[in-house]
Order: sequence, then structure tokens, then C-alpha cells
Amino acid sequence: MNTAYHPGSLAVQERVGVRDLADRIGRSITPGIRPVAAAFLEAQPMLMLGAEDTEGHVWSHLFTGPPGFVRAVGPHTVSVAAVLPADTPEGAPVGTLALDPRTRRRMRLNGTARTSGRGFTVEAEQVFSNCPKYLQKREWYGSEPPGPEAGAVRRGEALTSEQARRIRAADTFFISTTAPDGVDTSHRGGNPGFVRVDGPRELGWRDYPGNAMFLTLGNLESDGRAGVLFLDWGTGWTLRVSGRAHTEYGPEGRFTRLRVDRTVEDPAGSPLRWSAPAYSPANPAVP
Repeated sequence: MNTAYHPGSLAVQERVGVRDLADRIGRSITPGIRPVAAAFLEAQPMLMLGAEDTEGHVWSHLFTGPPGFVRAVGPHTVSVAAVLPADTPEGAPVGTLALDPRTRRRMRLNGTARTSGRGFTVEAEQVFSNCPKYLQKREWYGSEPPGPEAGAVRRGEALTSEQARRIRAADTFFISTTAPDGVDTSHRGGNPGFVRVDGPRELGWRDYPGNAMFLTLGNLESDGRAGVLFLDWGTGWTLRVSGRAHTEYGPEGRFTRLRVDRTVEDPAGSPLRWSAPAYSPANPAVP
């Protein structure tokens, strides 16, 4: 048995019939940060991080900064020049995702976060790259200083009609999930409309074929708590949603539904400004 996977992921792999393939791919997961991974991290202006808060809700957070604000400071340690969210416990398991829309490359690093003089560090336990499937290509135009909307954070327990509209128009979101062995943060992409909003407290998406690891679906099989992050790449608007999710299996494939428990909308969630997307050729058509 590949120790990269916990029983939830193994159960999904068995159900879908990809256990042997997943075992081979799982050998690419390492506990260390190789030089090529360190160079990739240092070139990125953003980092997604998933963590559980003190009340047990799972969130997906976005950190931004000039390239170099994330950097490897040892074979197993990443330093981030940012402040951990106040509701993230010291020593919490976290799942991070570094993604570069310019090159359609992404890298996941899971481990334990602790505050540091520079911001916080992550002690790596799992490090691996993903293929560019469903990742839209964008150019980075730079950053803008905070505008008058900075600080106008809106919290809720259900989606507003405007938030639902933005979700339906999204071509990308990020999802953080948890299980007994830690937290993972992953990317989901598709043509606009690939995410459905079925009500103020329910959204969902079809699960497209990926790398056969089933880390996200495996975590949902074991736990169910999840946090998703939506981003307006042109304006910096962000929406974070925390809730519980499950996956339905049917003859037409897999579909994940998330019940909304908490929302945090920030019109100035990111200073980064990106171009309109060149959609991934792997994106399936949206019905």
C-alpha cells in the first residue's frame, strides 16, 4: 500500500478502478523540496493555503506578495512573508498550492504551519506537482494598491444573488479539504458555467478526470469539511466559502455538492491583476 494515501483516497481509487495507476503516480510525492520546486515557489506572486479554524471550519485562503515572498529556506521548510489568519491555530496542518497561470504549472506542498519572524513557515510532509489540465492561461499585469473598498469584508451564512452570479461566471476555483493525515488544497477549472449554484446554500461541480490520486475526493470521503475560494482575476474580488461536501457517483460521472455554512466576501481580496484567460484545451463543454 502506498503510504501517500489514507483510507478515503484508497476507497475512491478502488471504486473508480485506478488503484494501480494511483500507486505509480503516488511515488512522485516526496517529503522534500527539490531545487526545481524551490525555484518555482520563489517566482510566484500568490499562494493558496487551506487550514481549519479554531471552530472547526475549513477555509481556503489567498496570500499575495512580490515574487520571493514565498521561498524555500531548507530542504523541508518554506518561509512565507505573510501573517497566518488569526483563527488558524499554531502548528496547524495546512495544504498549500502554488499556481502559475502564466505557464500553467502548479505545485502542492502539505505540512505544518508555524509563525515566524518573517511571517510563517510550513514544514513540508508532501510535495508534488500536477499536470496543467483545466488550468487557464493568464498574463500577470502587476499589482494595484488598496482602493476605497479595502476592508469592506462581508460575512454571511448563505450566498447572495451577486455572489451566485460571480460563481456561475467563474472558470477557476480552489478547494481545501481535510482528513486525519492533514489538509490538502487543490485547483478546479473549466469553462464558465462549470460550477452550478442550486440555491443560496448549495453549489456543485462535475468532477473532471484528473491525476487518479483522488486526494480531494478521498478527504471528502473521510471527513466532508471543505473550503473553496473564488477569485475575480481582473479586479481582485474574492469569495471564500466554508461548508461540507460530498461526491455523488453515477453513470454520467462524479458530481460534488457543497453545502454552504459560512461565506467571506472581500472586494479587495487580492492586489494582483491578471489578463483575460486563454481557456485550457482540456476543458469539457458545459451543458
